[in-house]
Amino acid sequence: MKPIKVFKTNLITISLLSLLSPLSASVMAEETAQEIEEVVAVGSRLKGSASAVIEERKNQAFVADIMGSEQISRTGDSDAASALRRVTGLSLVNDKFIYVRGLGERYSSVRLNGAQVPSPDLTRNVIPLDIFPSSIIESLAVQKAYSPDMPAAFGGGDVNIRTKSIPNDRVIKIEVGVAHKNTNDKGFVYNGSDDDWLGEDDGLRAMPRTMTDALNRYVNGISDISVLNIRDIESKERGTDVSQAEAIAINKTLTKSLHRDFGMVEKSLDPDVGGKLVYGDRFDDVFGFGGSLGFLFSAAYDHEWTHSKGYTAVLSSTEVKTEDCGKSDLECYSSRNDKESTKKNVKLNTSLNLGYKLDGHDLNASYMKLKDTEDEASIALYQEPSKSLSIASGEIQRKNLTSFEERELEVVQFRGTHNIEYDFIKGVGFDWQYTDSTATTNIPSELEITARDRYTDGVYTETYTSGALGGDPFLYRFVDMEDQVENYGWNLSKAFYFDSSELEVKGGGYFVDKTREYRTDFFKYRFGPSEELTLATNRNEALGIGSYFRDDTRVDNTEVEIQFQEPNADDYIAAQKIDAYYGSFDYVFANDWRVSGGVRYEDFRQVALAYSRSAFDPALLQNKLSAEEIQKATVMQDDTFGSLSMTYSQPTYQVRAGWGQTIVRPDLRELTPVQYQDPLTDYRTLGNPTLVSSNLDNFDVRVEFYFESGDNFSVGAFYKDIDKPIEAQLNERDGRFTLEFENADSAYVYGIEAEWLVELSSDFLGGAFFTSGNLTVSDSEVEILESARGDLTNLKRRMTGHSEYVANLQLNYDSHDGNHQASVIYNVFGDRILAAGVNGFDDAYEQPINSLDLVYSYYPTFSTTVTFKVKNLLDQDFEVEQNDVLIRQKETAQQVSLDFAIEF
Repeated sequence: MKPIKVFKTNLITISLLSLLSPLSASVMAEETAQEIEEVVAVGSRLKGSASAVIEERKNQAFVADIMGSEQISRTGDSDAASALRRVTGLSLVNDKFIYVRGLGERYSSVRLNGAQVPSPDLTRNVIPLDIFPSSIIESLAVQKAYSPDMPAAFGGGDVNIRTKSIPNDRVIKIEVGVAHKNTNDKGFVYNGSDDDWLGEDDGLRAMPRTMTDALNRYVNGISDISVLNIRDIESKERGTDVSQAEAIAINKTLTKSLHRDFGMVEKSLDPDVGGKLVYGDRFDDVFGFGGSLGFLFSAAYDHEWTHSKGYTAVLSSTEVKTEDCGKSDLECYSSRNDKESTKKNVKLNTSLNLGYKLDGHDLNASYMKLKDTEDEASIALYQEPSKSLSIASGEIQRKNLTSFEERELEVVQFRGTHNIEYDFIKGVGFDWQYTDSTATTNIPSELEITARDRYTDGVYTETYTSGALGGDPFLYRFVDMEDQVENYGWNLSKAFYFDSSELEVKGGGYFVDKTREYRTDFFKYRFGPSEELTLATNRNEALGIGSYFRDDTRVDNTEVEIQFQEPNADDYIAAQKIDAYYGSFDYVFANDWRVSGGVRYEDFRQVALAYSRSAFDPALLQNKLSAEEIQKATVMQDDTFGSLSMTYSQPTYQVRAGWGQTIVRPDLRELTPVQYQDPLTDYRTLGNPTLVSSNLDNFDVRVEFYFESGDNFSVGAFYKDIDKPIEAQLNERDGRFTLEFENADSAYVYGIEAEWLVELSSDFLGGAFFTSGNLTVSDSEVEILESARGDLTNLKRRMTGHSEYVANLQLNYDSHDGNHQASVIYNVFGDRILAAGVNGFDDAYEQPINSLDLVYSYYPTFSTTVTFKVKNLLDQDFEVEQNDVLIRQKETAQQVSLDFAIEF
């Protein structure tokens, strides 16, 4: 059997890539910044940023928005995610993902300097934008109208994160900060490893070698460390009967090999702290050719606590009304799960850029390592009266969870831009890019303890577990995911000039090779049928039950057996390959008219297979990895995507109109039939391998007005026609919801959006006030065929994740002496469907959150800055309603922070 174990996943993915494509091309394109820069001007007008961004907007061919580093600094946002919610039509979800024009995160794509990079998020292909610190960002470009030099996987918009390059002169900047949240007075903590403060486990939690050896030794078709199988294997290998007692002893040795000190305590939480360092320089004529060589290094560290309380519930009936609720926790619900959680996030980011410029040639090499670790400790109390789980019934279910999740993105990128001025090819522009990136997620150990809390006359008395309860009383989870992307390509352009017109033609290639490997392993305790353990006799002791088996003697004296719990398919592998070529034109005539467009061809191949990496039996592997299964799990599509844009320009206004064909493909996680817990929705989620891609037709029109004072205003409209949109729906199983994905028949979304920058007053309070902001109002409808209704309640409704309005408003102040700067920033989005309802229940709607922030900056000297921020002044909670009744609620924190920066 052992030779089959050598069948490694990385070899599988390489083989799958070979099947998907026999050939790959050579270099990739970085998209030129000039082509997608339209600015949301929220920066300091007195520093001259407004006039610069207006010129960028006038030179735009396609509808887009951009936010520069100065604007990000003004709003006090610490990462890309929080900064992007200031852009027209964008809203932020779970502090990580961006919804563009009211559409869910699947309709937005994210690139780094024009390149596709993998996501370290276990549940999504979309990159969580909070991992990019603002200290490395030069600008954030959001293109909303499709152009052929972009990937065709484009829905609501494309976010291009452009990092800082070499400085014009030496720069040394140090920044330190401290923050406090009003929900963080106390929280749950437990004993971790010595390196937790660095965002990594030092091996304390990791699966020990003793256990991995046992999984390879004790095999019964699949890894099996039960006492019964240990006795059978040992007896066969020794050639003599092994006693039950010896097999039990071996199993207990395996139990004791795992880390068993996860008991929580409640304590006061420290303030959040962080620091940043930026150091760069530029040197002229280093090699004697007259060029410039430079570098920019940055490092950032953040240590943040988040404590929250909340609940998730299932309505007891479709007839429940809000006025019927409130008498007790279970008045309206068939089940309710109350959760209190403390999360510690450690972010440690480093980047290094090297650049060389010479006579129209610009070369850049960069390395980036972004680490984001989340350490969670939580308790959840679950009640379901139909199963005699309620305080009134005398028992409820308790779950204590400790989880340490390490996420990391490592990127190596080479870029070049060349303006060629040789006589025979004069005026040719060439740029290229090669990016090799790896995203990893590692959960070295997660322990979930499921027990029962006993109550007498409504008063807590003890926490216990027993063999009679069954289930998974102590459940360990270990997870490893690696996502690798190689992305490369090129762009070539040539301009032609005529008497009253000019024409630029452009072409290029774009190539992506991607592989993903995901493995998860579960271990559980099984107690003897007569075994009953009192784990705690008061609530403080109940927090510490994760350390109940810390002492070896307790393991020895308890009738407990550790088992390897492996479903037939809880791991998966996936591979994706894209070969793309495009051609485009940009024609300007009569000084007023501009027509741009082109065609893109993409050859897309993908396969995603669910299986078990612990399977030794060839029949089990054949069932999941046979040629037939690979064929069923393979998607092969090649298509062309067109776009066209027309612009009419005058000195004081500009009119744009555009059309584009694009596609939205299912996430790899959504295609694999493996169940997981989605941290965004907090629902159990199941993939669907029958999902197909959605094709979109996109239409845009925008009018922009520019005034001599520097004020500007724009208003636009958009319409999207979507075929086979992917929608999420809730199915009720065993008293809880499971989120699943299905293709609807069709959908559309349309709306209008406006943005402005207007000076309100001058020479008032020794400075100038101005307002900036944007507003998007839209509607959508998705239609499901009657034949595909299933348990769905509504065949016509709004699209999942769509908000009918998104508003961003800012009131800004700049003092004339340059010493003071302040902004009041308001953001709100309309309610949006979290998941479609089933069995007569209405759709579940996430409720609007009104966010109000205050940022004040003081410049005591030219090189120092003191920044004071207050976030979430209105202190609204996250809420989800179904049938107009709350089914989910979670606290959101108010935060006060103080930062000090000095530049040398």
